[in-house]
Amino acid sequence: MTGRFIAFEGGEGSGKSTQARRLADHLGALLTREPGGTPLGERLRQLVLDPPQSEAPSDRAEALMIAAARAQHVAEVVKPALEKGQDVVSDRFIGSSLAYQGAGRLLGVSEVEAVSLFATDGLQADLNIFIDVDEATAQERLNRSLDRIELAGKDFHSQVAEAYRKIATNDPEHWVVINGNATVDEVTEEIMIAINQRL
Repeated sequence: MTGRFIAFEGGEGSGKSTQARRLADHLGALLTREPGGTPLGERLRQLVLDPPQSEAPSDRAEALMIAAARAQHVAEVVKPALEKGQDVVSDRFIGSSLAYQGAGRLLGVSEVEAVSLFATDGLQADLNIFIDVDEATAQERLNRSLDRIELAGKDFHSQVAEAYRKIATNDPEHWVVINGNATVDEVTEEIMIAINQRL
């Protein structure tokens, strides 16, 4: 018996981290995040999101650093848990790379997908939950200091949002879209309905 693997996806201010935590609590699942989830992954996360000003990675380096963090995450955390029959909920997974680096950084969705699948040895989430919010709602929720990717600009984040919508539309078997403009509890309720229907 293997566990179920659920990934939460969405732009900045979508509320996905809150919803990932709620679902993990509900399922008794292992909650983890990307980039990160391991000591190496957390170090790479810091270099990607908050590097010293003189050391900001190039777009390709950013994609590869996230892929490296993902490879370690899957090998150390995700795969062992699933093999033990434990459910895993991850705050971001491959979908983030496709939307942010593939579309947002203009590196190509298919190219970034190939790198990501190499990193995970072919492992993909059983279900990707994309929390879709409008730009005004997202901005209202970002009431903290922002990291390097969050500061990438309006055009970048618009491309990321559109990429998520396209990816979800093209793969309805593995993606579900949730209206993130509702209240936190309403979003949770919609996610629970989707989980019961899909898994």
